[in-house]
Amino acid sequence: MTDTLHPRNLKGNLLPDQSYFRKGKAIAQTGRSKLQNQRAGLNNQILKAMRMRAGAENLLRATNNSKVREQVLLELSYVNADLQVLKEELERLNISVEVYQHTEQTASIPLIPLGLKETKDVDFTTAFKDFILEHYSEDGADYENELADLMDLRQACRTPSRDEAGIEMLLSYFQQLGFLENRFFPSSRNMGILFTWYDSFTGVPVSQPNISLEKASILFNMAALYTQIGTRSNRQTKTGLEEAVAMFQKAAGVLSYLKETFTHTPSYDMSPAMLGCLIKMLLAEAHECYFEKLILAGVQNEVCTLIKMAQEAAKVSEIYLQVFNAMNQAPIKENIPYSWTVMVQIKSEHYKALAHYFAAITLTDHQLTPRDDEDKQEKALSQLYDHIPEGMTAMNILKDKQQRTLLGKAHLSKAILCHEEALRLSNLCSKLKQINILQDILSAFHKRALLKDSIYKKEDDFLGILVTPDIVSKTEYKAEIIPPPLSRVKVIDFFQRLGPLSVFSAKQRWTAPRKVLLTLEDGELGFILKGDCPVQITALDPLCPAAREGVKEGDYIVSVEDKDCKWCSINEVMHMLNGINDQGKEIKVISIQDQTSSLHNKSATYSAGMQKTYSLVCLNMDDDKNPKTQKATKKLSFLSWGFRNHQKAASTLCLPSATTGKPESSKLFFSPYDSRACDSAMY
Repeated sequence: MTDTLHPRNLKGNLLPDQSYFRKGKAIAQTGRSKLQNQRAGLNNQILKAMRMRAGAENLLRATNNSKVREQVLLELSYVNADLQVLKEELERLNISVEVYQHTEQTASIPLIPLGLKETKDVDFTTAFKDFILEHYSEDGADYENELADLMDLRQACRTPSRDEAGIEMLLSYFQQLGFLENRFFPSSRNMGILFTWYDSFTGVPVSQPNISLEKASILFNMAALYTQIGTRSNRQTKTGLEEAVAMFQKAAGVLSYLKETFTHTPSYDMSPAMLGCLIKMLLAEAHECYFEKLILAGVQNEVCTLIKMAQEAAKVSEIYLQVFNAMNQAPIKENIPYSWTVMVQIKSEHYKALAHYFAAITLTDHQLTPRDDEDKQEKALSQLYDHIPEGMTAMNILKDKQQRTLLGKAHLSKAILCHEEALRLSNLCSKLKQINILQDILSAFHKRALLKDSIYKKEDDFLGILVTPDIVSKTEYKAEIIPPPLSRVKVIDFFQRLGPLSVFSAKQRWTAPRKVLLTLEDGELGFILKGDCPVQITALDPLCPAAREGVKEGDYIVSVEDKDCKWCSINEVMHMLNGINDQGKEIKVISIQDQTSSLHNKSATYSAGMQKTYSLVCLNMDDDKNPKTQKATKKLSFLSWGFRNHQKAASTLCLPSATTGKPESSKLFFSPYDSRACDSAMY
């Protein structure tokens, strides 16, 4: 495989300096690559174990021999145990979050990225070559370069680089899949190409001959790559945190598009329920990064600011609690990694502890002074709670040091309890217990709360116990789902040489190209060209030489003198047809089958308020050297059908004369494809 693949022109030659995708990096010995290698190996082992289990279950149903059944049941127990071990190992890979974090990440709780889905190799060569020969009547061997580029692009998408270039490559392949679906995958036929993708969480393979599975899996990997870029962002800087917020919002947008567009995906990691849960988790991580940006430069030690931080932290805790509840719903609970569920619960407790800690600092470290704005602080404190403890008011709390201290100590005790719960949960999960940075951060915040509590522990212990009021969550951040930029990357259809997709697609059927020798009769060809790319024959005179040669109304011209013209405009085709002599010129035409021909409404030039058509009745009048054209000295105000008696047929189409005078008694018969919004001019 080459490092860079370049687009090719219609002749199959490389276009200089126009690379439309950059191949992903090879699997190097990095931490992330090693994890992906291990994931691929585990997926293969899970596939083998599942095949063994399926075979044993079939044997168990087929046999009545008690001894054989006993051996099969024993074998099944071993296989199921092996599958459980493999699933736990895959879960360990999914929670290896420290590998994806920034190298300087030492003061932030790790974020959860999505792992890339693994796939098996797919060979498009044989099926596409056969289809090109059968459906497009072309030699599939002529498209070996395009097939090689397609295979290389798919292979590169298995290991995309963790940056915007990797995203663009996945976008390029996704758009190419749209072209492939239209060109090679008719709805009424199975192409015999099997796409296999492994579930990101369970490793269970899913195989289908439907290209929609391929498209959905690429979208999932695009979202996964966004999350990996977000987790790698430097969260010790404002720019890095802003990038992380944007990446998680974009990842949520891709999954939201996947959920709305592909509603019947067979893989459970892409089911609507699972995608909905993942979207909530990604938006929660975006909100977490936003909160970290608020406190990055430090929190101003002022009442209103501390209250705001308490409510922001409470909001993060509330969102993670919603994610935790979603993860505990069946059947998500059985498929999502258990360590993820625990991590989300830990974050909910951690940010709840932070909310109470900020509230405690507000009450214990500040006393209302004459210089303070009483109304502003009273309003802020009253909005901190849904219900202020009985016997207290916001103003009394501000003015009474005893009440402030009592309520502050209650918040501090609640913060310590939440920190202890977060530590307990992390120690119960063996996989999270091994993440040192998580343990260090939780312990540091717990010690800070204990240190603060020790300052007030000896004072006023006789005041009794106060039930800590809940903090009302509030935020200025609005979680936005950023839609995927599917149109941002412009790609060139690999198989554009087959012709414009509007005509040459898998859903259209047409005859094999027919050779027709075009000759003039009285300087006329007897038909009109219409449309662009490809040019279509219309208004065909049934008595003209072309009709006698086999040309039909609505045929498309695909070549002139063995020169492909499927992408040529009317002007280019007319230029190619210029200079027809006695020997004539050979063209190839095709006829659409099994459906009404869709004539083009596009016009090449515009004037005078009518749809443009081109007449070939006097094609050679510009050639001064041809004596046959010399007699055609004036343009007619109508299109002659080329009858030998030169009488106008009943279906004569009259167009405006080139002169300024009105044509006498000229009655217009418009084509059913006429568009009054388009202008026209007679050639």
